[in-house]
Amino acid sequence: MKIWLDGRLQDTEAARVSVFDHGLTVGDGIFETVKAVEGEPFALTRHLDRLARSARGLGLPEPDLDEVRRACAAVLEANPMALGRLRITYTGGLSPLGSDRGDHGTTLVVALGEVTRRPDTTAAITVPWTRNERGALAGLKTTSYAENVVALARAREHGASEALFANTVGQLCEGTGSNVFVVLDGEIHTPPLAAGPLAGITRALAVEWTGAKETDLPLSVLSEADEVFLTSTLRDIQAVHRVDDRNLADAPGPVTAKAMRVWDERAADRLDPC
Repeated sequence: MKIWLDGRLQDTEAARVSVFDHGLTVGDGIFETVKAVEGEPFALTRHLDRLARSARGLGLPEPDLDEVRRACAAVLEANPMALGRLRITYTGGLSPLGSDRGDHGTTLVVALGEVTRRPDTTAAITVPWTRNERGALAGLKTTSYAENVVALARAREHGASEALFANTVGQLCEGTGSNVFVVLDGEIHTPPLAAGPLAGITRALAVEWTGAKETDLPLSVLSEADEVFLTSTLRDIQAVHRVDDRNLADAPGPVTAKAMRVWDERAADRLDPC
């Protein structure tokens, strides 16, 4: 396998990032996960736009998006696979041991891993921890993912693939790596960005393509919704058949199933929907 590091392709066995890289020591970094099908990235322009937004929000220098595109193309060409997870990581680079950034420049890593297609349905749980919709990192896709690791481990312990958070005022927010949608009386709803979720690329396209409404929702809506589904880069649209102890036995329900069909058709039509 080959990855992109320090401006060129390198063998994974030889590639090295400093142990003093700010992304490692304090989580000072951002990232994007891009789905790649037969060597072609999906919605790359939207992902790169969000990478730049996250960099600005974190106060990192603007990434060279032309270099990122070259890196993605080189990594995809060097590692042919049917379905891949293309990971773009951009950090504060070599820095002192502390929160202050150094002046050695940023680090860019682009890597690719093979994945399999997700099941049509999954289980999720709710967790007692909250997202801070007013925090400095709200809405940014940063490498500070420790709370997601903890929550996802809790989900795995309960036979689920995702954990769902409320925000600080008890509204439904998001999953560890997904956005959440609910169906109420035949209408699709998802929390607005002001509630604190990440502005998911798949979320935005799903809202656009299905007509979903952005609505403030209490966490308790998960116990009342007719249908629940998740969206993310690698899930696309995935129905939820269980939330905590509540079974949604007919998942995917008719509204979710239609949304899944619409997604498949529209995504196949344009690899880079801008």
